[in-house]
Amino acid sequence: MSADKVAEITDQNFESSVLKSSQPVLVDFWAPWCGPCKAIGPAVDALAEAYAGKLTVGKCNVDENPEIPNSYGIRAIPTVMVFKDGRVFDQMTGMVNRSKLETAVQKALEGGAPTSPFVVQ
Repeated sequence: MSADKVAEITDQNFESSVLKSSQPVLVDFWAPWCGPCKAIGPAVDALAEAYAGKLTVGKCNVDENPEIPNSYGIRAIPTVMVFKDGRVFDQMTGMVNRSKLETAVQKALEGGAPTSPFVVQ
């Protein structure tokens, strides 16, 4: 549907695409063999479509790009992280629905307080 609006996030482009982005970035950490990852894919794609121009949406294949997930302590997938101003703003792991993802995105866009209990720098 909107795969053209979803960026491929890699170990090589993570800093430039995510940490240095001028707008919030939602990153879906996934793997091709992960059933729940495939299940939330359409919700991630829909957010890319709905927030085009306001939010960058990307997917990071953890099998092909192990450095970034390891550096953020990701041990389970799917994990969706929202980054803002180079920091983790929110993080959700497991089968989450679109409304939960969208709530995190809206908080990031509106300047709400981060919900993550930790900050990785």
